[in-house]
Amino acid sequence: MDTTSVFPRSSGVLLHPTSLPGRYGMGDLGEWAFRFVELLASNYQHIWQVLPLGPTSYGDSPYQCLSSFAGNPLLISLDELVKLGWLNIEDVADVPNFPLNRIDYGWVIPYRFELLHRAYSKFAMLADQEAGAQFENWCAENRDWLDDFALFMALKNENGGRPWVEWPEGEALRHPAALGGAVERHRNALRELKWIQWVFFSQWTKVKHYAGEKAIRLVGDIPIFVAHDSADVWANRELFFLDASGRPTVVAGVPPDYFSATGQRWGNPLYRWDVMAQDGYRWWLSRIRATLALVDIIKIDHFRGFDAYWEVPASEPTAIHGRWVKAPGEDFFNVVENALGKLPIIVEDLGVITPTVEALRDGFHLPGMKVLQFAWGDYTGQEPFLPHNYSPNCVVYTGTHDNNTTRGWWIDEATPDMREHLRQYIDRMPTEINWELIRLGEASVGHTFITPIQDLLGLDGESRMNLPGRESGNWGYRCRESDFEESFWARLAHLTYIYGRSGLDDAGNQAQNEAESAL
Repeated sequence: MDTTSVFPRSSGVLLHPTSLPGRYGMGDLGEWAFRFVELLASNYQHIWQVLPLGPTSYGDSPYQCLSSFAGNPLLISLDELVKLGWLNIEDVADVPNFPLNRIDYGWVIPYRFELLHRAYSKFAMLADQEAGAQFENWCAENRDWLDDFALFMALKNENGGRPWVEWPEGEALRHPAALGGAVERHRNALRELKWIQWVFFSQWTKVKHYAGEKAIRLVGDIPIFVAHDSADVWANRELFFLDASGRPTVVAGVPPDYFSATGQRWGNPLYRWDVMAQDGYRWWLSRIRATLALVDIIKIDHFRGFDAYWEVPASEPTAIHGRWVKAPGEDFFNVVENALGKLPIIVEDLGVITPTVEALRDGFHLPGMKVLQFAWGDYTGQEPFLPHNYSPNCVVYTGTHDNNTTRGWWIDEATPDMREHLRQYIDRMPTEINWELIRLGEASVGHTFITPIQDLLGLDGESRMNLPGRESGNWGYRCRESDFEESFWARLAHLTYIYGRSGLDDAGNQAQNEAESAL
């Protein structure tokens, strides 16, 4: 199958919006999001990859969201609310002295939510008829997930943020009388929670539209599993392996691997795939549609879980004592294609990959991932992550959000054998390891190349986005404003052009000349 129409040869950058610069302690959907789109476009990049955009909870992980359908309120641009008149200039005049290169979530979260509450109060008092109608219409269009999410959050706030299984039984197990009473009790809070979601989606839609105008395609994650403490599980208990009180009986994870000697016990509840199949995977189809409204290309995280997943008894403290359980991969993707057509999907096919996982991926012509940090140390030349072994239908990365930065990997993790292998492969000892891997990725036959922003910047391990298994200290990396002005962007543009990823024809010579003059 020819995949070039879905995945033309291209290059891009992985940067979650929280990592953008900005005044208010973390990146958001304001000025710097649009400037980043412009920066990508002016340097011949056509991909912006983000992590999941949902509302985060304990640990701040975008992979453990409170909803698969809702947006993260922390990403709302406060400056845009000022422009709309829902915040005053005075409201954002005295900004705390937030760190510039890290996110202090404990400081940022209450600050931003206080201003969102203030903005909603002004909207409720002063919004004109048009804005009010737009809000109400949006709520009606999204009621399938929005009503449950808003009620979930209102009850979670009422119960001091505790997981839903620790709420009073009526609300936890969704007894109709208890839910009816909660809706009456929290009527004002429900409207505010819905308004916050409307604002998020309104702002993200503007960013997405602007990216489209600049020929930038957005890649976004669908984690295969969802958080137990989420509106998804609370409102759909029948779809998961839970006991009578709502607690998981088995949870997801992965066995011991490159990242962890004890595996990773993620703790997500596992799907009752047989139940999901009975209504044609309706919940999953809704989730995919919702994600495609936000991004142009879906990356399915932990794709191998659609073939078989690692089931861990909920009582186990680690993921060592689990088992592989078969999942309905072929049936699932047939249903998805029949309902939604051929979709632009990238699959995260890392970890323990079997012939059946490869058959599922290749049978639906889905591009997998190649991570250059994983390529070194096997001198036989058979390692599938080595560039000469790639097929065109793949997406090449220097590293992912779970990897160390390339410079950090080289300093702290690469063994002498890995270093020598890479030296022989490129016929010289690397002096700028991040650019050596960027060049290998750009030059490869893989149709798409993506590098994390940290690797463009040549940052060490202090700037990695996530260390799997670490309970705190993740997801906090931020760019500096000066990172948008550095000459390495021209260097990336140059490599993108000479390896045929610029997407330019007549403008190609101009791109080459501009890139070379900036070097």
